Amino acid sequence: MDIDAPLPLLGGLSPSQFMQRHWQRKPLLVRGAIPGVRPPLPRAELFALAGQDGVESRLVIQGSKGWQMRRGPFARRALPPLTQPGWTLLVQGLDLHAEAAHALLQQFRFVPEARLDDLMVSHATDGGGVGPHFDSYDVFLLQVQGRRRWRYGRQKDLTLREGVPLKILERFEPQHDEVLEPGDMLYLPPRYAHDGIAEGECQTCSIGFRSPSRGELARDLLQRISDAAGEDDDPRVLYGDAGQQAVRAPGEIPPSLQQFAQEALERALADRDGLPRALGESLTEPKANVWFEPGRAPRRGEGVVLDRRTRMLYDARHVFINGESWRAGGADARLMRKLADARRLTADELARASDAARELLAAWCDAGWAHGAAA
Repeated sequence: MDIDAPLPLLGGLSPSQFMQRHWQRKPLLVRGAIPGVRPPLPRAELFALAGQDGVESRLVIQGSKGWQMRRGPFARRALPPLTQPGWTLLVQGLDLHAEAAHALLQQFRFVPEARLDDLMVSHATDGGGVGPHFDSYDVFLLQVQGRRRWRYGRQKDLTLREGVPLKILERFEPQHDEVLEPGDMLYLPPRYAHDGIAEGECQTCSIGFRSPSRGELARDLLQRISDAAGEDDDPRVLYGDAGQQAVRAPGEIPPSLQQFAQEALERALADRDGLPRALGESLTEPKANVWFEPGRAPRRGEGVVLDRRTRMLYDARHVFINGESWRAGGADARLMRKLADARRLTADELARASDAARELLAAWCDAGWAHGAAA
């Protein structure tokens, strides 16, 4: 992607301009961001997908009983009739299940892949929505069918309403009011309050981004680093206190034991590869509901393409894929980085890989992480 070329998707801004002017700063409304856009899945197929195990879906209804929310899977007969107003079906991670949704998500790869999360679709009947709320992450709201009215604005009071199953703002004070038609898109930075109401039957795609909390990320990284330290450390190195004196206060932790613990932690963190490796593995770890079907290695004359469920990243010393890591350098590292960036390699590019790299790619194909593809 040419990050300096204007994009209709961004209203004529280049990705560089958008990131400088709007990303995590201010909203952007784009009319005709994707002219002629169509829903990634027809309605019947979307409803059928929401009935499958392993697909994250929710049903939100606003009616005489107030707000109600249920989690899927949903048999078709469990969904209200389309003639009933005020309900919304949300299907999370549609890009994992539908190639058209995965292709749509790729248009937003001017943001680092490590931040890109998933595509959620919201299918609503007239008046349907999830109430005024805010997200802790950036979001692009792309209208793909029908019309939806969006009221939104920066809001200081983020108090949530009590006694409802959704995170709905107690006092919503919008600053903007816009109706989006198919192909229109609204970008909102984190914590911008917004409320979308369907005007007739409609469908909206939400492109969301990962924003882990500092504590959440620290817990995961420390767990991974400690697991690696446990594998690499010498189990014979045990705490010893041959010079320990008899004590009058047996409940006090000995300073020597505190020092031993300090040194153990410093040793685990001293590995310069430890933290980068843990971060890359964490960022590419598949979600709990993701699984892969075994595949085959590329045939002669074929290239390779990553499975749409595969997450692949790299840093200066490693490549990461689906929660695993490899040290990489030289020509093979450049090839693997290209695979992570482009999500495919041509047959000519694959032919330049070393025997070890081709064996690794073949193992990934066997696991279903990648697939042979025509050049």
